[in-house]
Amino acid sequence: MPYTPIVATLGYVLSPDHSQVLMIHRNARPGDHHLGKYNGLGGKVERDEDVVSGMRREIMEEAGISCESMRMRGTISWPGFGKHGEDWLGFVFVIDRFSGTPLERNPEGTLEWVAVDRLLELPLWEGDRHFLPLVFDADPRSFHGVMPYQDGRMQSWSWSRL
Repeated sequence: MPYTPIVATLGYVLSPDHSQVLMIHRNARPGDHHLGKYNGLGGKVERDEDVVSGMRREIMEEAGISCESMRMRGTISWPGFGKHGEDWLGFVFVIDRFSGTPLERNPEGTLEWVAVDRLLELPLWEGDRHFLPLVFDADPRSFHGVMPYQDGRMQSWSWSRL
């Protein structure tokens, strides 16, 4: 069976001193699949854009800021992750520099600056606890992982680097 995932971006915007990251607390829509959880920013890549353009667009839409410098940290395949069991493929970025002032909230929830070293204390998707250390580590190589989900629960996690 061919793998036909929903292609998405996931971005982590760093504060100017790189000690904090801008997260969205998904607390605005009662029917939200992510309700109550903290997430990076991002979303589906549109048909006519590349993943970098998609990341820039999502950061502008969700936070009201422009990406000035960013790095792709890795990719994650999430088979079965969607609300109805859809497969997702995410391109994970760190935004090192931005211009503008971030919004305080958007239609999905409240935007909050969180200390990078406290991220794992937040209510996150179970799987985020496995890949977030790779997003913020000092290794310059990209990571590439697979994290299958079934019935809303992570089943396993494996990854490699080039």
